[in-house]
Order: sequence, then structure tokens, then C-alpha cells
Amino acid sequence: MDDKTKTDKMLSRKDGRVGYVIFNNPERHNAVSLDMWARTAEILDEFARDDEVRVVVITGAGGKSFVSGADISKFESERASLEATKHYNATVAKANESIYEFAKPTIAMIRGYCIGGGLGLAVCCDLRIASDNSKFAIPAAKLGLGYAFTGIKRLADLVGPSFTKEIFFTARQFDAAEAQMMGLVNRVLPADKLEAYVKDYADTIGGNAPLTVNAVKFIANQTAVDESKRDLKRCGDLVKQCFDSQDYIEGRRAFMEKRKPEFTGA
Repeated sequence: MDDKTKTDKMLSRKDGRVGYVIFNNPERHNAVSLDMWARTAEILDEFARDDEVRVVVITGAGGKSFVSGADISKFESERASLEATKHYNATVAKANESIYEFAKPTIAMIRGYCIGGGLGLAVCCDLRIASDNSKFAIPAAKLGLGYAFTGIKRLADLVGPSFTKEIFFTARQFDAAEAQMMGLVNRVLPADKLEAYVKDYADTIGGNAPLTVNAVKFIANQTAVDESKRDLKRCGDLVKQCFDSQDYIEGRRAFMEKRKPEFTGA
């Protein structure tokens, strides 16, 4: 029995070493329903088990929106009771956690609207690359919504407490240039060059030593954890794994032979 979530609103594909997670609800600016959040975690789990995939790009279909937050039209059916709301929030948290804790690098390729839960999702990615026509906002204060500690902390870790307060207090939309100034996005590209740029960017990461890249991700994420709870043993083990690997030997040989290394992750 296939127990995977059934929805055509989430798509996945592979292009060489790059996996793609695609929010496919363009008629609603890629607003996300409960089944879409559930499927997101499933797709990430599939890519985690696929050794061919070394980096994952998360994006939205249609060219006009990355993700515009929760599908408000589904609130009455998906959050009609306290228990339903708890289940919804737990599903969203699991999806975001699956992105943030994903062992391989993740890139949010942002075009158009990146609003509410969409911005929260983008913040869970390691890198954010946006088109110059992108728009960002968290409108919680205009809707009377509460926002969980984890989501606020992740944003504050990225842009600092002051910009986090501004984003939430004003609930206003801001453009890609301002997002880059805040440190919310890494790069801003013309809309017609975004996809090609992200493909080359992801291919570059995918061609590097995966043990090194994945170790850096884990260790960098540990810097955001309370000092008393950091897994320093795991950090040390990951560094040792790099030095003990065949990839380390291959990297040195390739450097001496002035050729491009072929890393296998072993």
C-alpha cells in the first residue's frame, strides 16, 4: 500500500545531482494547503535517501510566485477546530523542519511573491536566490495570527532582531533589493536569468565534495543552537569523516594534477 500523500500540487524532479521541490498551485500564487505541506516532507525524505542528489532547489510553479503562504480558502476545512489547528501547525512545522534539518544543501529559488509561510519556508533553506521582481512580507499582524518561536528565531538568526521586528510589526511588502540589504537573500538576478543562474549555482555545489559541504551545513547550523545543546561530538566526527575519505585523497590528487576532481561522497 502506497501511503504517500496524494496531491498534484507538489512536484519533484531530478536534473543530474540537483533535486527540485516545486509548489504547484499557481492559480492561487502557490498558496499551500495541508496536503502540500505533508508532501513537502515526503519529497525531502525521498531526496535524503537518494545518493545521486547532492543539492535541492525549492521553488514555485508559474513564474509569478515562490510561495504566498497558507491557502486561506482551506482554513474552514483544515483549521475548523482546536485539534485540526494543532494538526495543521504540526504538519507545517514538520515540513519546515525537514527543510532546515535536511543534511544536504538547499536553495530557495524565489520569483514573485514570497509571503507569510512562504518566507518562513525560504528562511529554512540554506541559501536564497531571488528575481528582482520578488516581493516579501509576513502579514501576521494584519491577520491577527500568532507566530511560533522557532520561525521568529530562524528569521532573527538570519537578519537580526531589529529587521525581524520591522518585518513583523509593519507587515508590509518589501522588494528584493531591500531583502538583500537585510541579508534575507544571497543574490538578486533579473527574472529572465534567475533559473539559469540557480542551475549553475546548484551544479557548482553539487560538484564539490559532499562530505565537506554537508559537514559545513551541520556545523554552521549548530552555531544557532544554544551552546549547552550543541552536538560538538557530531561536528568533530563529520570533520574526521572528511579527512578519512577517498574524496580527500581525490581532492589532493586532482589539485596536484591540475584537473577537476570527481567526488563520490566516500
